Amino acid sequence: MNNSEIQIHFPRPGEWQEFTLMPIYQDKGGYRLPARFNQDDIPVEQAPAMQAVVAALVGLSEPWKAVQVWARLKEFYAPEEDDPVRTVETVDLTVEAVNSQGGRRFFTARDYPEFTVDSPSAVEFFKFFTKDERV
Repeated sequence: MNNSEIQIHFPRPGEWQEFTLMPIYQDKGGYRLPARFNQDDIPVEQAPAMQAVVAALVGLSEPWKAVQVWARLKEFYAPEEDDPVRTVETVDLTVEAVNSQGGRRFFTARDYPEFTVDSPSAVEFFKFFTKDERV
């Protein structure tokens, strides 16, 4: 089981180019204190995966705008004829959004199927930020 997550905070809802990303994961000594990354700290090779997350958020219905996102790695059973025990990893998003009247609401993949991001680059992005460098 993977208890890791990435939290992404958007200080100005609806403006996706500025954010703070905090990976939270367990290393061999316990839970690691979250590191903080901003948009300028994302390695160039990881930028397309971050763009995929933003693309999923853009689909959020008006008047809702994301302020915080929790990304978690999920594995689910996806059998194929040639591989009946096949599993697939995805990154699932939980989104906290606000509206102009001060309302606050949470959205999941149940509300927006595009919040289940199944691209290999999104999975690699998640693993890149939640790996323990000291192992």
